[in-house]
Amino acid sequence: MGQAALRLVEKEDMDKVKALEAAVGQIERSFGKGSIMKLGTDQVVETEAISSGSIGLDIALGIGGLPRGRIVEVYGPESSGKTTLALHTVAEAQKVGGTCAFVDAEHALDPVYAEKLGVNVEDLLISQPDTGEQALEITDTLVRSGAIDILVIDSVAALVPRAEIEGEMGDSHMGLQARLMSQALRKLTAS
Repeated sequence: MGQAALRLVEKEDMDKVKALEAAVGQIERSFGKGSIMKLGTDQVVETEAISSGSIGLDIALGIGGLPRGRIVEVYGPESSGKTTLALHTVAEAQKVGGTCAFVDAEHALDPVYAEKLGVNVEDLLISQPDTGEQALEITDTLVRSGAIDILVIDSVAALVPRAEIEGEMGDSHMGLQARLMSQALRKLTAS
């Protein structure tokens, strides 16, 4: 590469640096300082975690448990331990004084089993809603209260939209649950 080509590359790099600095400056003026940052150089906020009750899982997650204030989906086949994991996490949160809620859309929570896992069932808030909309409104209200440390919805598949419950067998309800979940997640993440 000749001298002229080298100078041209350096000039392009300098133009990019200046353009980036101008863009970052504009973003910070519009949205406030800290609205954009370099992850490696700026101070990273520690994520508070709640233990899952499994040392191995807490280590694998990298922060010592499930992140507080975030939506976490536990996915797996039927009878693979999703509810058990959720109940262990509830028990761990209760051990440190946390307030927990369980939205039992499946209407299948066994309080005896939950108690054996360490859940204080006397202090556990539980709701067994009739429709997906009702479950998600209850969830939204509890989250907005700011008083809940862990809220479990068991399960997403059981969040059946009202129109599907009230409709005739065989009626088409394409995308209804997906639409319900999308709207609920947008509301919850804004909370």
